[in-house]
Amino acid sequence: MIRFEGTDQYVATSELQMAVNAAINLQRPLLIKGEPGTGKTMLAEQVAQALGFPLIQWHIKSTTKAQQGLYEYDAVSRLRDSQLGDEKVHNIANYIVKGKVWEAFDRDQQTVLLIDEIDKADIEFPNDLLLELDKMEFYVYETQQVIKAKHRPLIIITSNNEKELPDAFLRRCFFHYINFPDAVTMEKIVHVHYPKIKQTLLQQAMEVFFDIRKIPGLKKKPSTSELIDWLKLILADDIPEDVLKDHENKNAIPPLYGALLKNEQDVHLLERLAFMHRAKR
Repeated sequence: MIRFEGTDQYVATSELQMAVNAAINLQRPLLIKGEPGTGKTMLAEQVAQALGFPLIQWHIKSTTKAQQGLYEYDAVSRLRDSQLGDEKVHNIANYIVKGKVWEAFDRDQQTVLLIDEIDKADIEFPNDLLLELDKMEFYVYETQQVIKAKHRPLIIITSNNEKELPDAFLRRCFFHYINFPDAVTMEKIVHVHYPKIKQTLLQQAMEVFFDIRKIPGLKKKPSTSELIDWLKLILADDIPEDVLKDHENKNAIPPLYGALLKNEQDVHLLERLAFMHRAKR
C-alpha cells in the first residue's frame, strides 16, 4: 500500500500525513484548507514526487467552468477549417479539446490531480463536478462516448476559504485544515530552505515575524512563504542580527519589510505602534 511520509523539501506534520494517507485509502478527494502561503499547492507537488506519480495541475480562476476540466468543443476552429475546405471537419473528434480531468483519467498510470483554489470559481462549480469525481467517468455528447478513468487519480483540492463549498461536495471529500506552523515546525521549514542559517539570526527573525502576526488589526498577516522570502533578503544583504534584535527601539518597522507587509495600511499600523512604543519610554 502506498503511503505519504513527507519529503526532504516539504515538512508535513503527522496530522497532514495521516490526512493524505486517509484520502488514498478511502479513494476520496482530499480537500485542503488553510491560510494562503501554508503550502497547500506545494503539498500536491510533493505528494506526486514522493509517490512517483505524474502531477496534473488545474488552477481555477473566477471564470473557470467545471466543463473545462472535462473537455471543450472548439466550434470556432471547426468553422474556420470548413471555410478552408479542410477534410478533418468531417470528424468532430478533431475539435474536442481534453481538459485536465480527462487528461488524468486517460493516463496509463495513477496520477495526482490538483484542483487548485476551487473557491475562486462560481458557487456551482464544485457541484458540477460531483458525478464525474464520484463515478470516475463522464459522457462526451459530441462524440457519444463515455470516458472512464484508467486509474483513479489521487485528487487534491485546495481552498483559501473565500467562499463556502456545497455540503454535497464536502461529503465526498476527506478534509484537512493546515494550521499555521508553530515555532518548532517553522524552524524545520526554514532549515529546508536555508540549512546553514545561523541559529541566533533565525531566532531573532522568527521573533520579529511572529510578533508581527500577533498584532491586532493587521489586514494581511505575513505567511510562511513571505518569511522565506524575507530571510532570503536578510541573508543576501548580510543584515546584522542586532538590527533585528533591536528593531523595536531603532526602527519603526523591520528592515526589508516589503517582503512581509503587502499593503500600506499594515505599514502605517506598525509605524503607529512603533511611535506609541517610543513615546511611552
